[in-house]
Amino acid sequence: MGRGKIEIKRIENATNRQVTYSKRRTGIMKKAKELTVLCDAQVAIIMFSSTGKYHEFCSPSTDIKGIFDRYQQAIGTSLWVEQYENMQRTLSHLKDINRNLRTEIRQRMGEDLDGLEFDELRGLEQNVDAAIKEVRHRKYHVITTQTETYKKKVKHSYEAYKNLQQELGLREEPAFGFVDNTAGGWDGGAAADMYAFRVVPSQPNLHGMAYGGSHDLRLG
Repeated sequence: MGRGKIEIKRIENATNRQVTYSKRRTGIMKKAKELTVLCDAQVAIIMFSSTGKYHEFCSPSTDIKGIFDRYQQAIGTSLWVEQYENMQRTLSHLKDINRNLRTEIRQRMGEDLDGLEFDELRGLEQNVDAAIKEVRHRKYHVITTQTETYKKKVKHSYEAYKNLQQELGLREEPAFGFVDNTAGGWDGGAAADMYAFRVVPSQPNLHGMAYGGSHDLRLG
């Protein structure tokens, strides 16, 4: 029995539709290659799947652009005229925008003002004032941000300095006490008590002080 005919209509199942497209695309590409070799024909095929994937075939003796050029010559039309005209319109529009921006820049710098009417000059003045306010606001924002950053750095440095002072103070804590001289004092053999102090370098005024009698101050 022969193979039954398939009804030509859109395949609703997406998976089956993609499988069928892949199989038939391969068959079409194969037939195009055979036609190119057997008949020395120039063949070009361009196709897009339902998912947007692009596939093409072109005879080895030419390219897609060459095929398009021959097609335009054969039918006497141009495929690029409309696109070229759109590009020209876009280019002209961009040139106008660029020219207007350059003119506005020169006017804001005080140039090319002779051709402006009073209302135009007034509008330009308002635009310049608004721009100055915006620049000033931005400048103050930057200054405020930098000031706050520097304040934090100064505070951090001050805290680190205080911590170092506390650590040094604990390490150099002054020590003092009594020294019992039972073997004789400076007054000729009498027992005397002598105060012994250790003075930190930050107290130079205590060096060399004496309290008279049998009590003297010495560095520990």
